Amino acid sequence: MPTLSRLHRPLLVFTAAMALLAVIAAVGVAVDSRVLTGMPIWAKPLKFSVSFVLYAGTLAWMLSLLPRRGRAAGWAATVIVATGVAEMVVIVGQVLRGTTSHYNEQTPFDALLWQVMAVSIMVLFGAHFVVGVALLRARIADRAAAHAVRWGLGLSLLGMLAAIPMTLPSAAPAGQTGIAGAHSVGVSDGGPGLPLLGWSTTGGDLRIGHFVGLHALQALPLLAMLLGRRADTLTRLRLIAVGGGAYGALTVLLTWQALRGQPLLQPDALTLAAVGALIIATALAAGAVLRARRPELELAA
Repeated sequence: MPTLSRLHRPLLVFTAAMALLAVIAAVGVAVDSRVLTGMPIWAKPLKFSVSFVLYAGTLAWMLSLLPRRGRAAGWAATVIVATGVAEMVVIVGQVLRGTTSHYNEQTPFDALLWQVMAVSIMVLFGAHFVVGVALLRARIADRAAAHAVRWGLGLSLLGMLAAIPMTLPSAAPAGQTGIAGAHSVGVSDGGPGLPLLGWSTTGGDLRIGHFVGLHALQALPLLAMLLGRRADTLTRLRLIAVGGGAYGALTVLLTWQALRGQPLLQPDALTLAAVGALIIATALAAGAVLRARRPELELAA
């Protein structure tokens, strides 16, 4: 268990600040009756603050695994905090103004704020990549944990890339001016959606693959913890690789489904076939790894 002294302090402060903001936003959802794009106006600050709590907290733990944290990794983590602050200032500021933050170019000021967010996201992507390289090169004592962390960092980059189609000019709704993108495909943003998450139930939603990919940061280390000491190190490494490959394929599959304008809970035959193939391939790969376990370890078990 890492000591507080080994955790990245700016990330810890940011995590605490986002936890406080999540409480404030939750109160806002409860007491503010305003609705924006089909959701309570404080829903976006709530979702983003919770997401940043998970992201920054997990990243602080990952950096604590480094035998010696270099300057590049430390500075990159601080840059991540700065870009996260910039993004949340815009999101909350626009809520206080009663308007949207994402894709909003209705006025020159709104367009400026959206550009600030866009630049912040690109800078965050680059800083996240630097942290990933630092953890890729480091010699971490627990090989399985290191493997899971590297998979998580890499797949979360894939999750960030899954958001790119939302910002393309072609994503903007036809006939609407001042809108620079959309997360829904085949329908307008703000339509019927899943409870809490708001993901579209009538069309594709690019936020799904983005969400799943980002949370590989937690999912893969959790997989390593669940495997624990039940298997030898080589088997754990192989199972984490299988899990990582399956998780990445799922992220791509969900993004592909959304790009076809298809709601998450209404998959067609082609999507179901792809899901079935992924499940079978993952099960076969995991079975092959378990069958290849060292005979002496199986006997000891």
